[in-house]
Amino acid sequence: MSEALRRRMVEDQLVRAGISDRRVLDAMGRVPREAFVPDALAASAYADSPLSIGGGQTISQPAIVALMLEAARVAPGDRVLDVGTGSGYAAAMAADMGATVHSIERDPDLAEAARARLKALGYDVAVTIGDGTLGLAEAAPFDAILVAAAAPAIPDSLRRQLAIGGRLVIPVGRTRQRQELRRITRRSAMEFDDVLLELVAFVPLIGREGWPDASGGG
Repeated sequence: MSEALRRRMVEDQLVRAGISDRRVLDAMGRVPREAFVPDALAASAYADSPLSIGGGQTISQPAIVALMLEAARVAPGDRVLDVGTGSGYAAAMAADMGATVHSIERDPDLAEAARARLKALGYDVAVTIGDGTLGLAEAAPFDAILVAAAAPAIPDSLRRQLAIGGRLVIPVGRTRQRQELRRITRRSAMEFDDVLLELVAFVPLIGREGWPDASGGG
């Protein structure tokens, strides 16, 4: 039954939303989304909407997860940083696509639950508890960085941790009423391209003083 629901999600939600990267579509058809939501919401796991995972955090709707992975051009062998582990779904997707994945989560309870869930499902993801706005310098540089919460501005620390040619996909905005999903591509040590992908609504990114939380949209 879950396989049928995943196929329907891919065909009815993702393809219709314009997702065309075959690696993303295949991974979305394999990763069991119901394992990343609370048991009470398992029947709604493949709905075209975000779902609560507790603590005021959400798992993003499937089309947004797919859009971010496609925009980041995640490929086998890439080093990926997932900021805001949340349930671990986005990290599992990147791992399923063949990437080496590090994930960082500010909420210790979410981090521990995601670490156990990912291990039980066989996804090799290194989950770290920490401030996602600072990235993970000890594991940098990254070919792709995915941020699952909205920052008021793009953190310089994340820009610096991109490899040359690396892609940072991040929602930017001070209110949920106006957030822009952006892709930052590092062209050289000092040159970056910045592209607007679409308007979105994410939970806020907390880290540095005055910033809201890096936990939870994944």
